[in-house]
Amino acid sequence: MSKPANAMELVDRYLEAVRFWLPKTERQEEILAELGDDLRSQIEERESGLDRRLDNREVSGILKRCGPPMVVAARLGPKKYLIGPTLYPIYSFVLKMVLFWILVPVFVFIVGPSTLASTGSWGEAMASTFANLWSGLFVAAGIITLVFAILERTPAHDAIASKWDPLSLPPVRKHERKASLAHTVCELAFNWFGLAWLLLVPHYPALIFGPAAAFLTLGPIWHRFYLPIVLYTVFALVRSALMLAKPQWSWFQPLSQVLQTVFGMVILRFMLNQLGHMPYNLSPFVTLSDAARNSAQYIRVAAVVNVSVLIGLASSWLGFSIALVVQTWKFLQYFRKAARQQPRPTPLEVH
Repeated sequence: MSKPANAMELVDRYLEAVRFWLPKTERQEEILAELGDDLRSQIEERESGLDRRLDNREVSGILKRCGPPMVVAARLGPKKYLIGPTLYPIYSFVLKMVLFWILVPVFVFIVGPSTLASTGSWGEAMASTFANLWSGLFVAAGIITLVFAILERTPAHDAIASKWDPLSLPPVRKHERKASLAHTVCELAFNWFGLAWLLLVPHYPALIFGPAAAFLTLGPIWHRFYLPIVLYTVFALVRSALMLAKPQWSWFQPLSQVLQTVFGMVILRFMLNQLGHMPYNLSPFVTLSDAARNSAQYIRVAAVVNVSVLIGLASSWLGFSIALVVQTWKFLQYFRKAARQQPRPTPLEVH
């Protein structure tokens, strides 16, 4: 007995969602084939008992009992400990974001140069910065792990497994993977946090300088480019919100990514050009407060921080340039695939 196309399409969409969360190993296709055979066997057995074909709702019920794709992939893949399969992908993303995209840049571009200016010794500064970075990474990883371990042992995460609906799965797209829901949600949350942080920094300088706010202030260039930077953050926030609200807009992710990169490059370009028109003796990024302008030690700290920020901006420009090339290539590839997948008109036959 043949199955309705829409019911079997639902199974294919489920298997495609499971594929997203499975690690890319040699057993990936074997696991998916076994899972697909098991689901089809359950459908056939149910149809034999009812002596009719199952509709979408009934097939959805079978998939719902099997579990969310993320949980099934974690159950069939390598076993995780302490953090369960429901929360582990989100835990892994947050851990990488905090450790490698927040703590490491802060220690490399702020803590390290400040330590060098205070000690005057490269060896002592590198040793102290590395030791503090290692301690910070260890403490941050421990706190994040503890928070997720506590969440794992509360009933809150069970709601994730009970509320998901198989009918909401996206359609199957060959050789294409959309951004995961967890990734988009975390990106949206970080953009909200970044926007709130930017809006508070002018009123609370300690948010950017910490204890150094006692003798450091923001330089003139930040006052000129503060609004464009806020608008860039708003753009990133709206982009994440639309990706979350409209996952069916598969074209929006590559296009908006290119536009966001171009927006960032334009801001960086104007900032770097502005530096060339400033007096040589002016500190563009950070300046000393009135009470610290006569201190040789603080002057040295401000100079090192200014050079570090300049290096960071130049590195960001290089990173944006490489990212733009890659993102443009992916954007063009997407539209080539979309053009190939469009149905071609049937040629007229001459009789």
